[in-house]
Amino acid sequence: MAWQPEESGLRQILQLLKESQSPDTATQRAVQEKLEELNKYPDFNNYLIFVLTKLTSEDDPTRSLSGLILKNNVRAHFEKFPVEVTSFIKSECLNSIGDPSPLIRATIGILITTILAKGELRNWPELLPALSQCLDSDDYNVCEGAFGALQKICEDSAEALDNDPTRPLNVLVPKFLQFFKHNSPKIRSHAIACVNQFIISRTQALMVHIDSFIENLFFLANDEDQEVRKNVCRALVMLVEVRMDRLIPHINSIIDYMMVRTQDEDDSVALEACEFWLSIAEQPICKEILSGPHIERLVPILVKGMKYSEIDIILLKGDVEEDDMIPDKESDIKPRFHKSRSHTQKHQEGDEDGEMSDDGYDDDDSLSDWNLRKCSAAALDVLANVFRDDILPILLPILKETLFNSDWEIKESGILVLGAIAEGCMNGMVPHLPELIPYLIGCLADKKALVRSITCWTLSRYAHWVVGQPHDMYLKPLMTELLKRILDSNKRVQEAACSAFATLEEEACTELVPYLSFILETLVFAFNKYQHKNLLILYDAIGTLADSVGHHLNKPEFVNMLMPPLIQKWNILKDEDKDLFPLLECLSSVATALQSGFLPYCEPVYRRCVSLVEQTLNQNFASMSQPDQFDPPDKDFMIVALDLLSGLAEGLEQHIENLVANSNILKLLFQCMQDPMPEVRQSSFALLGDLTKACFQHVKPCIGDFMPILGANLNPEFISVCNNATWAIGEISIKMGSGMQPYVSMVLGPLNEIINRPNTPKTLLENTAITIGRLGLVCPQEVAPMLQQFIRQWCTSLRNIRDNEEKDSAFRGVCHMISVNPNGVVQDFIFFCDAVASWAQPKQDLKEMFYKILHGFKNQVGEENWTKFSDQFPQPLRDRLVMHYGVTGEAGKCWRGNRPRRTSGGHGVGNRAGWGQLDGGPLQSTVTNGSLTP
Repeated sequence: MAWQPEESGLRQILQLLKESQSPDTATQRAVQEKLEELNKYPDFNNYLIFVLTKLTSEDDPTRSLSGLILKNNVRAHFEKFPVEVTSFIKSECLNSIGDPSPLIRATIGILITTILAKGELRNWPELLPALSQCLDSDDYNVCEGAFGALQKICEDSAEALDNDPTRPLNVLVPKFLQFFKHNSPKIRSHAIACVNQFIISRTQALMVHIDSFIENLFFLANDEDQEVRKNVCRALVMLVEVRMDRLIPHINSIIDYMMVRTQDEDDSVALEACEFWLSIAEQPICKEILSGPHIERLVPILVKGMKYSEIDIILLKGDVEEDDMIPDKESDIKPRFHKSRSHTQKHQEGDEDGEMSDDGYDDDDSLSDWNLRKCSAAALDVLANVFRDDILPILLPILKETLFNSDWEIKESGILVLGAIAEGCMNGMVPHLPELIPYLIGCLADKKALVRSITCWTLSRYAHWVVGQPHDMYLKPLMTELLKRILDSNKRVQEAACSAFATLEEEACTELVPYLSFILETLVFAFNKYQHKNLLILYDAIGTLADSVGHHLNKPEFVNMLMPPLIQKWNILKDEDKDLFPLLECLSSVATALQSGFLPYCEPVYRRCVSLVEQTLNQNFASMSQPDQFDPPDKDFMIVALDLLSGLAEGLEQHIENLVANSNILKLLFQCMQDPMPEVRQSSFALLGDLTKACFQHVKPCIGDFMPILGANLNPEFISVCNNATWAIGEISIKMGSGMQPYVSMVLGPLNEIINRPNTPKTLLENTAITIGRLGLVCPQEVAPMLQQFIRQWCTSLRNIRDNEEKDSAFRGVCHMISVNPNGVVQDFIFFCDAVASWAQPKQDLKEMFYKILHGFKNQVGEENWTKFSDQFPQPLRDRLVMHYGVTGEAGKCWRGNRPRRTSGGHGVGNRAGWGQLDGGPLQSTVTNGSLTP
């Protein structure tokens, strides 16, 4: 006989469900405690499913709430459910899938997919056949309920469905396709949404029906139901990424359709359609398929989408101009994520990666969801990067019309357009900037706050150009107005101005030094003016200023302005307050910049950081030992503390020695270096490298313990961890000298693999090359035998970094290795020549090492072979070698063409230095702008 509830138990649970809908906090807490107590009774969950599926006398919200409590119990305790309870719940779900109430059907669908997620398909083999059979029911409620459940299953368990050995998708996908033409829009929408889950993964069951799927999508293109249109657009966006080949025959019609849908009266449909342009822009044939009439029609559509809608302005309180006295709600403040410290190299002028750190399309935080305005702006940005200046003849007339429009909403959208195209169309915009930048600086004083805030962002996108012009023309007026906006009476403008000023700081760097007093006065004044949210952004602006001007900040008048408000905030915040994150990040930059100027503040800051690390490690140990009693800690506290300690070590250098001596930081660091969380290890290795430089006498006794851990972390799957471990090994090598010998074999193999690994990020390549060079400097006999395996990549990795101490020690190491193993460099000697020529001003003794190697090889092979070899040099390389090292080939020879010529055959000097190969036989290289790339 089927399970039946007891009347008293049922009444008790119904009373609990009613109470749980009370807004009173105390009542809610009591309900929660009662629910936890009831979970101890095995058949409590039977009551919950009974209320959901059988108790039609109750209202739908109460029944649905019962199902949602059951769902939470399934998620938390499903493994402990008795078998008979599990069976009862499953059968009731399937029996009630066609409940007349849409809310109850949806709740049952959520419950089904939650059970499935806990036990996988194999534990409920009858589910999919039963739901599939329900799709054929003449009862609409049964069909819709089953489809709703299947949609949730496809969303949550797509991979499990695809990998299931019974191949359920071979039956389900064709069945879903049959429902694309169903007379109910809800069913049509479910059917497309189900199939859409399998596009990105290229599920085979869908790929064999891809043409039928696309044909059905076209049939539904102009469906009257917005959910159907939205799902059609979503499908086409994904198909661009995975089956562009199938769309190409219809691409013109699809582009026309997506332009219409991007202007759909329903914003959610327009947003889905607008994503199409972001996907198309990533395709190699984007320019080819959009050129001509398409792009001419598309650009105005995107610009139109960038205008704030009426509902946007209401949500943003666009009519509120002054709100700086209103405290922030905690819900207004987004969670912040700390970015761990990473060691990078500075590059020669013109060799930056040019990555934009922020696309800025979150200028309207109150609309934190992705919306049509942001998507349109992002689409215009990426298309400007594809079409470059070719898009300007379409855009310039639109800009004239919008930028100077009397309607502030249109003017605001024009300023956003100008910012969106900054990266892609910079060259073409330069002739217009002398007129536009002063106009934008004027817009910073516009009476509408939303115009002032977007102007801050757009000006930040042109900061690089501004900094490159005479200061009096643009930089000083821009800085003056931005600093006024930092003290604006509108919080959104304050935020935008702070972010824009941080970008300006990064671009201008030490060019801001003459204006430091003025800048600091404004930023310090903002401390007392800002509400909670913008205070966190102010920390970032101060930290970025410190990074940008460095030691120029270390003047008593600047220190006395800046440090008191920072330390005041530091003293107010409790150890568990997450506002410590941005403050610690800021202090890390300030400590590094102030150097000895930070000494009066360093001891309490140091001790608190060590305490934060220790507390986090202790909490972590407690939670792992007794997980039922202790929650795991937020390790970001430890990460930011480690990073501030790094900043202190880098800034204070040897002055930190006493603090380290009187603390247990190295013992704590040993634990942090082995933490399973990559960000903790990343920051630990950064601190280890900085402590090695600052006070090696305290690190040295631990090297035997630390080196195996460093070696184990030379794994490029975790790029930043690997990068910092590599850098720390290099710093330790310099301090250890020949004492590194026992550890070379532990690290050299992995370093060699990293430097030869395809697609290794530039920063990791550079640090790996420097560390290999430093190992070769202190242990040349151990490293030199592997020279031939890494020398080419080593040279190309370091040719573009600026002259500095790290580069110096690495090149000395390679010179030592070449003297031990000259054969190792022969095959790639042109790359060594190129790397040597990359130095602007090597120290005299290093220059002499280069001279000896270059002339030694030239003399060894003789004039004829050297001439043949040097004929391959690009002219700029040859000129530098002649100018700095007096290495010449045959008189009067000059570089011809744009590729090195390969010369055949030749009679070298045999094996005296392996130099016979220098006739060009094995060398394969390309010349780009007078430099070499392998």
